[in-house]
Amino acid sequence: MTDGRIASAAGRLVRLGFADVQAAEQGLRDPALGMLGGSEAFLEALAVAADPDLALGAVVRLLAEADEAADPAASADDLRAALADDRALRARLVAVLGASVALGEHLARHPEQWRVLAVGSPSMPLTSSVGISTGTEAMDALRVAYRRRLLVLAADDLSGETTVEEVASRLSDLAAQTLEAALAVAQAELPDGCEPCRLAVVAMGKCGGRELNYVSDVDVIFVAEPVEGGDEERALATATRLASSMMRICSTQTAEGSIWPVDANLRPEGRSGALVRTLASHLAYYGRWAQTWEFQALLKARPVAGDLELGRAYVDALAPLVWRAAERPGFVDDVRAMRRRVEENIPAKDADRELKLGKGGLRDVEFSVQLLQLVHGRSDIFVRNPTTLLALEQLSTLGYVGRDDAAELDRAYRFLRTMEHRIQLYRLRRSHVVPTDEADLRRIARSMGFRSDPAVELVAQWQRHAREVRRLHEKLFYRPLLNAVARLEPGVARLTPDAARARLEALGYADPAGALRHLEALTSGVSRRAAIQRTLLPVMLGWFAESPDPDSGLLGFRQVSDALGTTHWYLGLLRDAGAAAERLARILASSRYATDLLLRAPEAVAMLADNDNDELEPRTRAALVAEALSAARRHPDPERAIRAVRAVRRRELFRTSVADLLGLIDVDTVGRALSDIAAATLAGGLAAAVTAVEAARDEPLPTRLVVVAMGRFGGGELGYGSDADVLFVHDPLPDAPEQVASEAAHAVANELRRLLALPGPDPQLVVDADLRPEGRQGPLVRTLASYAAYYERWSHVWESQALLRADPVAGDGLLGEEFVELVDPLRFPAEGLADVDVREIRRIKARVEAERLPRGADPGTHIKLGPGGLSDVEWTVQLLQLRFGAKVPGLRTTRTLAALDGAVAEGLIDGADAVILDEAWRLASRVRNGIMLVRGRASDTLPSDARELAGVARVVGYAPGQTGALVEDYRRATRRARAVVERVFYS
Repeated sequence: MTDGRIASAAGRLVRLGFADVQAAEQGLRDPALGMLGGSEAFLEALAVAADPDLALGAVVRLLAEADEAADPAASADDLRAALADDRALRARLVAVLGASVALGEHLARHPEQWRVLAVGSPSMPLTSSVGISTGTEAMDALRVAYRRRLLVLAADDLSGETTVEEVASRLSDLAAQTLEAALAVAQAELPDGCEPCRLAVVAMGKCGGRELNYVSDVDVIFVAEPVEGGDEERALATATRLASSMMRICSTQTAEGSIWPVDANLRPEGRSGALVRTLASHLAYYGRWAQTWEFQALLKARPVAGDLELGRAYVDALAPLVWRAAERPGFVDDVRAMRRRVEENIPAKDADRELKLGKGGLRDVEFSVQLLQLVHGRSDIFVRNPTTLLALEQLSTLGYVGRDDAAELDRAYRFLRTMEHRIQLYRLRRSHVVPTDEADLRRIARSMGFRSDPAVELVAQWQRHAREVRRLHEKLFYRPLLNAVARLEPGVARLTPDAARARLEALGYADPAGALRHLEALTSGVSRRAAIQRTLLPVMLGWFAESPDPDSGLLGFRQVSDALGTTHWYLGLLRDAGAAAERLARILASSRYATDLLLRAPEAVAMLADNDNDELEPRTRAALVAEALSAARRHPDPERAIRAVRAVRRRELFRTSVADLLGLIDVDTVGRALSDIAAATLAGGLAAAVTAVEAARDEPLPTRLVVVAMGRFGGGELGYGSDADVLFVHDPLPDAPEQVASEAAHAVANELRRLLALPGPDPQLVVDADLRPEGRQGPLVRTLASYAAYYERWSHVWESQALLRADPVAGDGLLGEEFVELVDPLRFPAEGLADVDVREIRRIKARVEAERLPRGADPGTHIKLGPGGLSDVEWTVQLLQLRFGAKVPGLRTTRTLAALDGAVAEGLIDGADAVILDEAWRLASRVRNGIMLVRGRASDTLPSDARELAGVARVVGYAPGQTGALVEDYRRATRRARAVVERVFYS
């Protein structure tokens, strides 16, 4: 290329990636290039290199050295011709020289080796390259031969002709050949008279796993035995001499540099232990003294040099110990502690740039895979591959890791390993730290295919992969299921029919035959679903057995899995997500109520994966009402609208029951949550009913309508089995005839009750309007004026008592306020209660106790009407509200315990007595809720069935075997409460 053409090409050189245009122009004029300096093909090849400037300078130097070389094989003319005519060789040579200063310098010292980069060039075994030489001559020959093979491998790598795992595998094989050649040199250097021995070199770590880097320590363990009839002590001395020499031959620095250090510190007792041991000595150590990390290291043990038969005997003998390591106490915690120590030892200055050991680095992937292998591999031989990526693939195929997670880890690991290779290839130095220099980042990025803004793109991709690796590492490495699986007996870590039967009988399942049928249905076959369930079930069986009804838990799991097992997320969620599997087991084996809800809305199981429990926090009434109204208004058909509203209710009931079962919320919060859910359901149902009636009448509703909650609903104290006590109030719009408005209001109320009573997959919300004036004989809906007239003329004291809990919950908010304003003087009479009214309330209470208790029921265990039960506490508080509410603001509340606090603050009841009433009411409410949760149907009597009573005790918070304590505590609490009631209510 002429000077003018070169000068005019300066802009093009910049576009082609040259950083130093002046040096590039000078290089292209260098006489050593000859006609290549004007070759477009050569220029384009340079432009593809990781560092075009470096590649050009290295080619010029190589040609100059070839011109000076005495070896005809170097032949600069042949090289120039090849660079001009052989496209593949040109691309491969330029790729190597543009990415590696070290290999460029090696070629400059041995220019004849450019020929090995030609496609199809024959390779020579390393042992042949060394020949029979010894000493420095042998070491130099070994290094030259090693780098020659490295040249070919780097060319294949950089030109995209091989994958990152193939590069690692070939590097490992090259290391094995190098160890074999070094051992041959060491053998040749042995002095006469040494005792013969058998010596095996067992590769560990990356070399053992066939995933070596370009530059890395090669970890080994030496095993030796005397030949038949030989002396063991002298044979070990010979073997130690051979091993030491072999390590020196590989690591010593000569004129040709060094290869890599051979590290034997993974041997028993580390640096303090003997360099070489017999097989029996190894077995004795690992059987008695080895620590957890040593078994983890043995996961990758592979014989690579010397006596391979002895090496295989070593691996085979130790394999059973490796796969039993997970049974060691604290095994999982030990592995996790090891990973933390590795991170803590990273220099602070490198922590954010450590590609191998830092957070989100290669070690995170490797430790996660190894921990999963060691836990699951003891009973599953198909996940024992020592190569990280192959092991990850096996773990994914067999269901131990989710497909998406495995794919993301695979991508990240390949990227990080490629980046590590490029960092090390530059100077053939052991480094895992991402450089900060812009030129270094640009070279690495271009070698990996980034072009538009290479350094920026590289860093962004690296950081994205690191974040994802760290996320997945924490998800897999700290998976709670691992601890549980590691604690299982070896025979049940993967369920077989015999192991399952034995485990069921040992765990005390009431129907082992039925349970076994469920297990066979869940685990039979070769599907991924069956594989994952075989992993989950050994642990879940134990969790089920910790509850009073393990048979129901297993049945529920089968039913939920039948409903969700084919989804892409369900089983993976149980396997991976926090405590989801344990929570599910506990719920299924504890609560038929929650199980039924889950079977009707199985997708709600996703709530269990939230380790922060935000998903299990009951939602506010405002949020629920807004969602219910939105659901209802999306569907003009009222039955479709109510189905949508009831779906919201079903989900929220499950949320609340799960939070209750897990002890995340107290009985007050449960009552509020259930009341809020009922209020939202009525709001959505009322909207659907109004839409239906307006459509039927073909005109807007001629009245305002509000639903007023009563009883425990109005008090925000609903239980799981409570009806929704309500009043319906309407007020005709101006100019609307009262009769027409009343007919429309009745139509809406009846339609609401019809919609809520439709058969559906959720527990029915029973709307009870019997507390209305005149009870069942009175009209279902009254106007506000009618209520005012009735209460003014006909109201009884019991109705005033009922109104203490009146609270508008759905419909016209302003009308609700007007209703409250109307009834406040009745429920909080300004002059308090007349003596006759007090006597009447006491009379009614005594009559209720005498007449409404079910025949044959034990009063002492009747939660609602028994002595000291819910009714006793509530009537006592309500009497105080009626007598003093007008003067004591703290009593003007619909909530029982809040009113009790107000009475204590005003001195209307002794604080100690209030505590007794509070405790009895809370315990009774918890037990009542517990019965519904356990049985799936309501009851006001403590269960007589021992298993159900045990279930209630567990749900209420008693430890296993403490069922009797629940009964004793309940009787004591209610007995004490009754004594207070006798003094406060009846005195």
